[in-house]
Amino acid sequence: MKIAIPVADNKLCLHFGHCDQFAVFDVDDQSKKITARVALDAPPHQPGLLPRWLAEKGVKCVIAGGMGSRAVAIFKENGVNVVTGAQPGDPEAIVNDYINGRLATGSNVCDH
Repeated sequence: MKIAIPVADNKLCLHFGHCDQFAVFDVDDQSKKITARVALDAPPHQPGLLPRWLAEKGVKCVIAGGMGSRAVAIFKENGVNVVTGAQPGDPEAIVNDYINGRLATGSNVCDH
């Protein structure tokens, strides 16, 4: 499974649409281990573009601090699970917490 995290300054970016890059992790579902990590430069922000772009890259889950309802809906239309309310931190640690059922989340920090 591929998991994407929006990043800025090598930490989770609280607002999905304002990130510099995406850290994309390949995860082995059975062993619950990260098998690869790549950094993808985010294309220029346009409403609705990022969810389709990540889905085309094979992403099946996005973990973010905040995300607008339109982006969430587009991800869901493309079969991508969305987790919001994650706190800034090291992307790899966030993915490890998620795949091991330990990721603490709060409110979606985006209100649009």
